[in-house]
Amino acid sequence: MNVLPGSQNAQIGHMVVNHVEGCFYQHGSLISAEQRSLFDILQPITDASHTRNRKRSPPDSACFPGTRLQVVENVNNWARSDITTVSEPHEVCETSKREDRPVISFFFFRNAGDRSKIGRLPTTLASQMAAAIPQTEPFIREAVQRNPAVLSPAGEAVSLQDRMQCLVYEPFKALVRKKKRVRALTQGPFLMVLDGLDECDDKDEVQELIDGMLAFFNDNPLIPLLVFITSRVEEHIQSRLNVPAVRLDNLVDHCSDDDITTFLQILFEDGCRRNSVIRAYVRQHGEWPTQSDRRKLVQHIGGSFIFASAVFKFIMAMNTESNDPRTPMDRLPLALEMNPGLDGLYAQTLARSQHLPHFSDIISTIALLSAPLSISAIAELLGIHIYEVVNVLVNLQAIIQVPGTDDIPVTLCHTSLRDFLTTQSRSGDFFAHPCHHVRLYLRSLECRLKYLRQDPGSFVRSGEQIPAVAEYAYRYLHHHSDGGLGCFKPSEYSSAIHLCREALALQPRTPDKIMVLAAVYRDRASQTESLTDMDEAIALHREALKLLPSPHLDSSNLLNNFGNALMDRHWLTGTMADLEEAISVYSEALNLQPLFHPFRSNSLENLGRVLLDRHEYTGSTTDLEEGISLLREALGPGPLPHPSRSFPLMTLGRALMIRHRLTKTKADLEEGISLLREAIKFRTFAHPLRPESLYSLGTALVESHERTGTLADLEEAIALYREELELLPSPHPHRPYTLNGLGTALAKRQQCTGILADLDEAISLFHQALELWPPSRPNRSYLLRNLVTSLQAMYEETRALSHLQEAITHCEELLAFHYPVGHRDRVYYLHQLSSLFQMHFDATGQCEDFAKITTLKEEVDQLSASSTEPAT
Repeated sequence: MNVLPGSQNAQIGHMVVNHVEGCFYQHGSLISAEQRSLFDILQPITDASHTRNRKRSPPDSACFPGTRLQVVENVNNWARSDITTVSEPHEVCETSKREDRPVISFFFFRNAGDRSKIGRLPTTLASQMAAAIPQTEPFIREAVQRNPAVLSPAGEAVSLQDRMQCLVYEPFKALVRKKKRVRALTQGPFLMVLDGLDECDDKDEVQELIDGMLAFFNDNPLIPLLVFITSRVEEHIQSRLNVPAVRLDNLVDHCSDDDITTFLQILFEDGCRRNSVIRAYVRQHGEWPTQSDRRKLVQHIGGSFIFASAVFKFIMAMNTESNDPRTPMDRLPLALEMNPGLDGLYAQTLARSQHLPHFSDIISTIALLSAPLSISAIAELLGIHIYEVVNVLVNLQAIIQVPGTDDIPVTLCHTSLRDFLTTQSRSGDFFAHPCHHVRLYLRSLECRLKYLRQDPGSFVRSGEQIPAVAEYAYRYLHHHSDGGLGCFKPSEYSSAIHLCREALALQPRTPDKIMVLAAVYRDRASQTESLTDMDEAIALHREALKLLPSPHLDSSNLLNNFGNALMDRHWLTGTMADLEEAISVYSEALNLQPLFHPFRSNSLENLGRVLLDRHEYTGSTTDLEEGISLLREALGPGPLPHPSRSFPLMTLGRALMIRHRLTKTKADLEEGISLLREAIKFRTFAHPLRPESLYSLGTALVESHERTGTLADLEEAIALYREELELLPSPHPHRPYTLNGLGTALAKRQQCTGILADLDEAISLFHQALELWPPSRPNRSYLLRNLVTSLQAMYEETRALSHLQEAITHCEELLAFHYPVGHRDRVYYLHQLSSLFQMHFDATGQCEDFAKITTLKEEVDQLSASSTEPAT
């Protein structure tokens, strides 16, 4: 197996954790549960085990022949009796299989659909266990009959720990208790292998899984069950293993230079046999690479199999570029200069295909896909030829696993390549820009429409075989619309609407087609603030709800989407009728979902959130307290085994911050910040809602600084805002808010430290935000207020009249458009403008300044109001 430095394994009771760096759809059935096979009931993921076709379902990894010999020998001893040292997960499984010992396994893989989630782990393991040890099947069936909610894929009805207990641990324990001879266990203990735990997106649930295993083995120390887990060392996993019962073992200790030497020797011998240029070179010059060069390579590689493999592929790559005549002998010295940090390797390798047609589209697509697609599906999705995809990828096999046939998914050799491609500061010209989501969104619509044109009855027949690209488009369309938010051009929205309407014409009165069209109108309205588009989206939602038979499984989902659209219009117009109807709609959706419904948490969060919005308008403390209560119910007594936990965490965190502003209760401030931090853990760098999480936590930390004066809070808030700006390219509709937040935080830091560069940057950020925030937007006043204050502060520091004159101009705009006669805050800004003119008069002595000051004071006297701080 290719193993990077820093790998570890850990012994946990009967568990060994080996740290390595490095749609299902079923139509309704009338068959009773007793008549259905256990496989049909559990609906396991079939390509997640060690028996899968590794060419089609990565990772395709195994120990290289002649390497890790001692580790492989230790595997046999460990699996037969006590745990010693362990190796690569496929080796563990294959050894157990050869010796007729029962084994079940789950191989996590990032961006591989359900294999990157933990929700279906219990049902998948239970199904494999019933196949390996048939005597456990009755116990599993009994568990399902007692509580059908344990089958919930989303895992919100029953915790992950309870599902593992009911479906895996207890059935196996019940079998052992019977004390009858079970043939499958005569050759040794039962083995469970979990590979790539760090590849699982559900970090909190990974912790819950480990905690549950530790508790089970603590209660059952003699049970004949072994668990072997591999994972890179990451904090959310490492923190659960740092207990006395766990012994960590570094796999790098078992990866010697001899292993790398053997690995390279075999690869180069095979490569030399196949390459006529190398054979000719050897006949004339002798051995290649020389022993000296091989030693240099081994030393440069530093014990990393993945880097060794990448370096070899770079050296031996066939000359497919007409402008690059280099031979393997020419590439060898370049390989010795490669950066062992993989960013250098990625950049050098990608550059080999950068000049080819469609390079950027193909690489960006592979980086931004929610699930891997085959070469043929990628070509179809992009509307290009298969050979054009192959032409780009054939040069990149050092970093991308390019299958031998067109229908096997293209995957990454290492998941860090996706992080590289989606981080602009690291990837530069190779950056997979979020705007490419728009291209994938439109192409997904076009591909589904193509099949509808060929057969208008497509996608609705039971048991229908759906083409891979059409299936992908159906499942992940929303991922690309969310990812491209802020990047759509007006013409692209128009194209999306045209495609959706044509699809709806081919399958009229189809709720799901109507909902897709409604989503396009709603997204366009959120970007353009078009009330016409928002009205159309709401009308389409009403139409879809009328067409849906009652009761229907999708009713609550449609109601929640309808409520979201109503709230969008409320935020656009301020109409209280939309807010009240949204509350009614969310309440109806919640009533359709019983206590253990998998999506009840979503409805609780929606209703809690909208009650907070009503509180913001009415000041009702009843709404605030009820909203907080609903959000606490949405979170439940313990961690939800699902990424949707981030939504109630975010909303409850914000709710507590709202209550803190009213009551100044320190506990609300601390809990609010804690919840917002937890929410961010669910929203990794590529998550479309990560910017929202960063903004909310940044704002909370600024408030914490205002309460406590802690500069560290301000420093962290500035870092969060900066990260958010990287994720929101212009003209993203939320970018002005972030520019304003960062500017405000920098201005506050300048007040603490006196560093004028912070104030200068704050003013620049406010200017950028103003360019993106047209005068018609009501919230422009907040930005103008911050800019006026910062310009006045800069004038007081530098005495540059240009700053003072600009502050006067913006303050006049505030009074003219945002605080007209009759507004409760007008007096405050009359006083501020008067102060600015006084400063200008003191500096210039211009008589017209004095006249304006007199006029402003007369208006203040007429209003007969005292100067107070403006309302926030």
